[in-house]
Amino acid sequence: MSWEIPFNHAVEEEAARNDSHPMPEKTQRQTHAKVEVSALNFYTFTVIHRGLSPVAMPFTHRSAAADVRAMVGGNAAEPLRVAVLGSTGSIGTSTLDVIAACPGRFSPYLLAAHRSTRLLLEQAQACRPRWVVVVDPVAAAEIGVGALPEGTRLAVGPEALDDLVQSPEVDRVVSAIVGAAGLRSTWAALEAGKTVALANKETLVMAGPLAMRLAEQTGGRIVPVDSEHSAIHQALRTGTAAEVTRIVLTASGGPFRTRSRETLVDVTPEEALKHPTWSMGPKITIDSATMMNKALELIEARWLFGLPAAKLAVLVHPQSIVHSMVEFVDGSVIAQLSPPDMRLPIQYALSHPERFDGPTRRFDFTQAMTLDFAPPDPDRFPAVRLGHEAAARGGTAGAVLNAANEEAVRGFLEGAIRFTDIAEVCARVLDEHPFQPEPSLDDVRRLDAWARQEVVKWACV
Repeated sequence: MSWEIPFNHAVEEEAARNDSHPMPEKTQRQTHAKVEVSALNFYTFTVIHRGLSPVAMPFTHRSAAADVRAMVGGNAAEPLRVAVLGSTGSIGTSTLDVIAACPGRFSPYLLAAHRSTRLLLEQAQACRPRWVVVVDPVAAAEIGVGALPEGTRLAVGPEALDDLVQSPEVDRVVSAIVGAAGLRSTWAALEAGKTVALANKETLVMAGPLAMRLAEQTGGRIVPVDSEHSAIHQALRTGTAAEVTRIVLTASGGPFRTRSRETLVDVTPEEALKHPTWSMGPKITIDSATMMNKALELIEARWLFGLPAAKLAVLVHPQSIVHSMVEFVDGSVIAQLSPPDMRLPIQYALSHPERFDGPTRRFDFTQAMTLDFAPPDPDRFPAVRLGHEAAARGGTAGAVLNAANEEAVRGFLEGAIRFTDIAEVCARVLDEHPFQPEPSLDDVRRLDAWARQEVVKWACV
């Protein structure tokens, strides 16, 4: 399918002004008279399994070029050039906060969004990246001549984004596109051997083994951005994988931590979107309310850290101060603590293995503090059980659970199903799907589509 793009002249004018930075050949094709894109939109590129990389444990995840720059020392080194995928979302905007707060260390090379062009243009004016990518051609057509700052060029479509994240001028890729839609560009980055600051958990949830193999083949690396996996990554630096007894993922418990099971059936989208400690996008916020986010994080941890599901646990911690813990064979438990501020794990993922001052909040240890922990209630939050099951089974279980949940959350936000239906329909689809222990990417793509359709059919009954 193709669309006529009325802003091509503006793109060509920008190209003329910036001919010292020619765009890749494939990207040039994206900005000519027609932009060729798949009939599937970006968000339904669900399972093209652009996967993930070998775990970033206590190892350096820098590309060779980035390592050389980092070793020059301090702010005198050449800044790491960062591609921010999903720059208009909550992780993307926090990433730009970190970049702005660390002058001389990072440089925004590319900003990408699906269709939020107004905020994307505001970010471009503030950051002046080399490239702005709009994945949706219809939304891109609304960008007028002169909308971008001088020196910033426009590219359109998922193919252009793939091409640009693989550019040798990109040192770090922040993968912050929400849901299965983030797979494609993450895969492209790993395919090029990039270091990926991974906020998109669905990449590993859906195609963990495939993605890890890809990263091993290309030398790609992942440093997790999720606060829980970032905490684990940091704690694991104190021991070896063979010394780990278990990993404990902490959960805030969401807005319904103390609410009775009987009243959860009446929860409205407005109530579910009011998270007590974190400010996030709607899909992730609903996942926190159902605790499906912990289910997905269990699966992600299974592949990211190479541990069996039996060594993974979840603990409710409403203060969101302890972000996760690692227990070692000698009984020591190493935890990472910080105020609930996503800018810290983002900065850690961008700068690893270095640490330096940044914009995140700090503790005031002159004030009293209470930390509470409790196991999750399986009756009120059955999603956690589903995560354990999918992590243990592997194969297509993660992809099917993720797809069913995405569709169920959409149905809940649109008023088609109840809050308690989300976990119920996910369990049904997971149980009934034609499980495959070693799927190909095509298998995962097919079952992703199947799971979504099953949820739609269930909601219509």
